[in-house]
Amino acid sequence: MPDYVIAPPAQAAVPVAGGGLFPVRRIFCVGQNYADLAREMGNDPDREPPLVFSKPADALVINGADTPYPSQTANLHFEIELVVAIGIGGSNIAAADALSHVWGYGVGIDMTRRDLQAAAKKAGRPWDMGKGFDKSAPISELVPVSRSGHPATGIIELAVNGATKQRSDLNKMIWGVPETIAFLSSLVALQPGDLIFTGTPEGVGAVVTGDLLEGSVAGVGSVRTRIA
Repeated sequence: MPDYVIAPPAQAAVPVAGGGLFPVRRIFCVGQNYADLAREMGNDPDREPPLVFSKPADALVINGADTPYPSQTANLHFEIELVVAIGIGGSNIAAADALSHVWGYGVGIDMTRRDLQAAAKKAGRPWDMGKGFDKSAPISELVPVSRSGHPATGIIELAVNGATKQRSDLNKMIWGVPETIAFLSSLVALQPGDLIFTGTPEGVGAVVTGDLLEGSVAGVGSVRTRIA
């Protein structure tokens, strides 16, 4: 055994439908990947390349657990997303080959401290703490490709306290899963255990303590969490 000077951190992992755990290495997120959401945020989806940011692996909230309302914000937003789980790594992966690197899919919510993110953007500073804070990534069970296929169409939606706030179709993504994997793998070597949150449609908004968030992607699964 390695002679660690402190106890090593626990391995982040996501439950798998049917049993088992998927160990998580990194979480990559794609911003403004639906045209209507990009316009909602004041950007031009026809001109901008994928916007990529990260969350730490231990930001995950699993098994329907509560999501604590984080400190230092008064404007906590939800963003429902299709999640891609990478099973085979690689660099400079061709879009035509990208789906062979996918182990499975899930449904995630990218929680965002929107006020911190907006202030950092205005100052031209990194906005890591607007996105990558503790417990900022509720996620469903992961479903292997053998059960889900490779979803390119299907309803993606999120409700707050039973009222639908986001509803769109996966076919409205600007960058599909193959193109997203190809782009990311040109920047970093993707590895087994990496997750990719693929972006959210329009309709994002704020939540308060006590709100119940329920999201789903057709053919993949559903995610549920309460803001505590």
